[in-house]
Amino acid sequence: MTVLMQRRHVTVRQLSGELEISEATVRRDLKALADRNQLTLVHGGATLSPTVDYSFRAKQQRQVEEKRVIAALAASLVQDGDQIFLDSGTTCFEMAGLLQSRRSLSVLVNSARLALEFSAPGHSVIMLGGQYRPERMDTVGPITMSTLDQLRGYIAFIGADGLSQDFGPSASDIESAHLYRLVVKHARQTVLLADHTKFSSPSLFRIIEWESISSLVTDHRPDENWRAFFRDHEVDLVYPGPNPVSEPSAPVAAKPAPGRHRPDRKPKNAQKNATGDHAQDGKRDTGGPTRNLHAAGGHGGGTRPS
Repeated sequence: MTVLMQRRHVTVRQLSGELEISEATVRRDLKALADRNQLTLVHGGATLSPTVDYSFRAKQQRQVEEKRVIAALAASLVQDGDQIFLDSGTTCFEMAGLLQSRRSLSVLVNSARLALEFSAPGHSVIMLGGQYRPERMDTVGPITMSTLDQLRGYIAFIGADGLSQDFGPSASDIESAHLYRLVVKHARQTVLLADHTKFSSPSLFRIIEWESISSLVTDHRPDENWRAFFRDHEVDLVYPGPNPVSEPSAPVAAKPAPGRHRPDRKPKNAQKNATGDHAQDGKRDTGGPTRNLHAAGGHGGGTRPS
């Protein structure tokens, strides 16, 4: 997308040579971007599509059922008394309605709509100020990031406009990418929310590297290539299924007792306990034993503890 943004038109042969990948791979990636209306396929290549509408109302009309599935799975990971950050995307907005039954939540938001969703008594809401974007109904910029710099210890739920194995989760605009990078850095756990259309379809601005992501919630079971990738990067994978199931990435000599962390495993963000708890009506494919979002202690989301 970066090359296309600069040139407005690219050919399959040109991209294959410059990126040193096969033409078949280029065609597959271009088709994935075209399916998301980010470019237009033409004979032998692609051209940049007219500006895509990323407003809140426009995004709310896309992949509606997928967002509901992901929101339900993500909401089941939240417990009474949790401290959470919810991004300004439509999936987190869908998730907010499912959290009304929780008690004593502390919720960090940069979305005016989300702040109103949590107006019922019993929840503590911190609205990050900053430059207001009416079309997205959120705040971004230096003031937002300065406020966020004073906060730590929450579980971050963020979406992405695209995913790539080598590039990581990405956003369509630089302001969101910068803000959510800081969100992840200060979080003790980060849960990424992305439907199946986002896989192998990177957007322009990287949010964060995969090493900083604790879990990914999606609406379909990814293919084996992606599942192996998540196992290698120790990212828990949560997707719909008839029964909660844990699939460890490698055989273990003995199953750890509940509440105990495997001593040979280096956790990400915060220590994650082995547990039988799973997303409701979902499956979890883990990069090791199933890990608890609510373990005590923690590290910043930007680096993996040694």
